[in-house]
Amino acid sequence: MSQSKPNPPKNATMVHADVVRVGHVTPNMIRVTLGGDDLAKFESMGFDQWFRLFLPLEGGTNFALPKKIDLLGYVQYLAMPKATRPPMRNYTVRAFRAEQRELDIDFVAHGDAGIASGWAARTKPGDRVALLDQGTMHNPVPGVDWQLFVTEESGLPAVAGILRDLPRDTKGHAFIEIQSMDDAQETGTPAGVEVHWVVRPAGEKPGVAALAAVQAFELPGGSFHTFVVGEQALATSTRRWLVNDKGVPKSHVTFCGFWRYGAAAH
Repeated sequence: MSQSKPNPPKNATMVHADVVRVGHVTPNMIRVTLGGDDLAKFESMGFDQWFRLFLPLEGGTNFALPKKIDLLGYVQYLAMPKATRPPMRNYTVRAFRAEQRELDIDFVAHGDAGIASGWAARTKPGDRVALLDQGTMHNPVPGVDWQLFVTEESGLPAVAGILRDLPRDTKGHAFIEIQSMDDAQETGTPAGVEVHWVVRPAGEKPGVAALAAVQAFELPGGSFHTFVVGEQALATSTRRWLVNDKGVPKSHVTFCGFWRYGAAAH
């Protein structure tokens, strides 16, 4: 759903890695650290770099996967026997340490609800996964005066990665909805970018509070580019509001629904 041109990797290669550490970074976020020599093939692009993550099955997994997941590759993937075909989900690189050959992935903790979050809750060192780099989505229009970021916790790793890697003279605002202030993370944000942590009321649909917060905010003057990801309604509603109500050009909004409320995709 992105309106700006994404940045694909130069040489996307299927990488196999093993879990080396697992732990909570905040009460509602689990960090899984992968390691292994195969990560020497991983091309780090920073920002919101994302990848296809292939997870193991308890009964045994076939990690002999297609070299890329285009139309043909996806057909080949679906043609694999279901009993050994690894589930595939999309995730963001939270951090990559090339010298140590370690890659961090953050998962929103949903207990056993969802394939990926359930795996993150019970995985242990030595478990094997595979991943295929897909590049980055963040590609703001050149020359804008400032940048706007909107997400809930499913998009926190992507937005946090962008904030960490932005040029230090960047100006802007980031609205990040979380379940509790205990879930706020250090982002390494430039001094000119203000992070607004928005705590979601108990029982409220994810994304509602973030949308309300940004709509109530007095947007600074000048041109800006928006990056909004997370729950599908948050992404589409924010884009619609910016384009229809605020007159923002469609080319100045990068948006993507990572998941849809009521449909398990984590």
